Amino acid sequence: MSRPSREEAVAQLTRVLAPAVADAGFDLEEVDVRPAGRRRLVRVVVDADGGVSLDDVAELSRRASDLLDEHDVMGAGPYVLEVTSPGVDRPLTEPRHWRRARGRLVVAPLTAGGRIEGRVVSADDEAVVIDVVTSQEPDGAAASPAKGRSAAKGTGRRGRGPGGGPVSGGVTRRRFDFKELGRGRVQVEFRRADDEAGDEAGDRADGTAGDGASGPAGPAGAGERPAGSTAPRGSADEAEETRSPAEPD
Repeated sequence: MSRPSREEAVAQLTRVLAPAVADAGFDLEEVDVRPAGRRRLVRVVVDADGGVSLDDVAELSRRASDLLDEHDVMGAGPYVLEVTSPGVDRPLTEPRHWRRARGRLVVAPLTAGGRIEGRVVSADDEAVVIDVVTSQEPDGAAASPAKGRSAAKGTGRRGRGPGGGPVSGGVTRRRFDFKELGRGRVQVEFRRADDEAGDEAGDRADGTAGDGASGPAGPAGAGERPAGSTAPRGSADEAEETRSPAEPD
């Protein structure tokens, strides 16, 4: 079998892998094929509501490798198979992406002009609820945070539900139909709000101060795997690599 073009390979890989990924309980987010020296890199991106673990990556890599060999999708040329979960830079384009970004700080353009920035509260198949902290007017000029007594004095949450209205100082809860938003982006945070809340709760339980306090160490040997384990080390974004039978040592 001759070596297929990139477009042909992506189409065939998607057709072959999508049913197996779905049967395993995951969404096939992306399939990509690109040159990698004398070989080609086959990158398969999967995701699920509960996330993707290292064991999931290992199992899906084995399934994908067997399917590629069985259907001879990549032809006689050598390739490297990489199965991974989406990175933080994955654009939010589907309702499931917004649902899985619950609790994350996001930025998204408005189809009417301008943009919104805020934290995702919830999402369904039609819309997403966001605690908006900053926004821009339709003409692109920056607008100030929500005004009012809660914004001026920083008083506690005053939520009025998904329909809109102030929920805390400088934050307004709004519900957006997906047709109102463009491609959203998750913002990288060194310390997320839910982490801070968890730390404060732990500090109160321990009777320790919040600043500079260290949390308890994880269980000994966490993340270690028995000798001979085939699952990759590190994060779930690290790849499982599989060489084709045609690849020289």
